[in-house]
Amino acid sequence: MSISFPSFCCVRRSSPAKMALRFSYITPSQLISLRRSAKVAIVDVRDEERSYDAHIAGSEMLPYLLGAVQGNDAVVFHCALSQVRGPACARIFADYLSKVNENGGIKEVMVLEKGFNGWKASGRPICSCTDIPCKAESA
Repeated sequence: MSISFPSFCCVRRSSPAKMALRFSYITPSQLISLRRSAKVAIVDVRDEERSYDAHIAGSEMLPYLLGAVQGNDAVVFHCALSQVRGPACARIFADYLSKVNENGGIKEVMVLEKGFNGWKASGRPICSCTDIPCKAESA
């Protein structure tokens, strides 16, 4: 059985799958608190919106996901509102981790409630750089 996440990662799996890892939601305040005590990768699944609408300081982009999440305890996905793209990517990634032998130490997969728009509206730090990955001080 061959799986992929998304198109840039294919893994061959012959042993039975483990119990599926689930994702949960996290508020902006909880995310800031979590980043003080754990290594967290924030993955922005928006595309051109990130360039003209800013982004969460220190966040990564989806095409760089595998490199961005290595060595982290948790991965937080978001899109503009975290209603479709963010949860879909979190679900696919959680399923992927459940099917591979090595999860890279990731213990939690989460989705940022209300997405980037909610983060920005709540006055949390954002960045307008065009660096990939963002080198700004993370939230």
